[in-house]
Amino acid sequence: MREHILTVNDLEIQFKLRGKCLNAIRGVSMEMYKGEILAIVGESGSGKSVFTKSFMGLLEQNGHVAGGSVVYYGSDDGEEVDLTSIKKEKDWMKIRGREIAMIMQDPMTSLNPLKTIGAQIMEAVLLHQKVGRGEAKAKTLEYLTDVGIQDPEVRFNQYPHEFSGGMRQRVVIAIAIACKPKILICDEPTTALDVTIQAQILDLIKELRHKYNLSVILITHDLGVVANIADRVAVMYAGDIIEIGTCEEIFYDSRHPYTWALLSSLPQIGVKGTDLFSIAGTPPNLYAEVHGDAFAPRNPRALKIDFVERPPYFQVSPTHKAKTWLLDPRAPKVEPPSVVEKIRNGGLI
Repeated sequence: MREHILTVNDLEIQFKLRGKCLNAIRGVSMEMYKGEILAIVGESGSGKSVFTKSFMGLLEQNGHVAGGSVVYYGSDDGEEVDLTSIKKEKDWMKIRGREIAMIMQDPMTSLNPLKTIGAQIMEAVLLHQKVGRGEAKAKTLEYLTDVGIQDPEVRFNQYPHEFSGGMRQRVVIAIAIACKPKILICDEPTTALDVTIQAQILDLIKELRHKYNLSVILITHDLGVVANIADRVAVMYAGDIIEIGTCEEIFYDSRHPYTWALLSSLPQIGVKGTDLFSIAGTPPNLYAEVHGDAFAPRNPRALKIDFVERPPYFQVSPTHKAKTWLLDPRAPKVEPPSVVEKIRNGGLI
């Protein structure tokens, strides 16, 4: 049995906007295991960032947890902590950084342009580790080396504008690692980087996971990014996790039509001379109550019940489940798109 580090049960998050209530997260449940890389994928606006920000108390002022729990098992004293019960900022400070750290999408928004790189990493070391300034500087140089920055003694005294985008992302990772967290949340860490640098950053995350015994949550809208890094994949749509399984199960044995659509959208499996696949329609309006399967209006394979009743999870294997009525024993047999069949049979990913 693998050991849990985080368990989410029926989490609901709402935002008050212009006198209306937006249901951003709609009853999400999932587990995370120690030492794994869990990828959360889905279109922009599906709730990925909001979901994980709630683990650190970083929701905007107009947002709140309306129900459910997020139980964290990784504290040094061995006690379980329901993160949704934390209300005071001083209590969140015990979680942020030292237990759960986050790497944001744009490193320039995370770095202070008026402080040197070394000073910013040292600040995290001094805050979360009981060391003096001399040892803090030595550790800072070590972290710079660990994230692949050459000449750390020189780079220590430089400013963010003197670094490339890829190097700034490495610095942000170093700051997160300096907090010595148990869980590292990477929110679209490769979005603004070119393909070569993307691969380097993903490889770096894999290396640091082992060196620092991290559990990693990788947020992305691109299934292609997670193929070679994730242990498990959670597919998110309209504020809900609609399918979750091992990386192999999601790529080669996916069952939800939305997962099929994401796989069909991968540019690397497109055929020269033909149009790339795009998902028709738009996600539902989360100000209104969603009836049935949220993906039904965009799903050409939708059943009548998809428009009426929300599907429960159906277990595909001990590690794989999906919320789709197509898995109900009474449902007609529906074949996945030809592209998904090609992935299954030819291993195109």
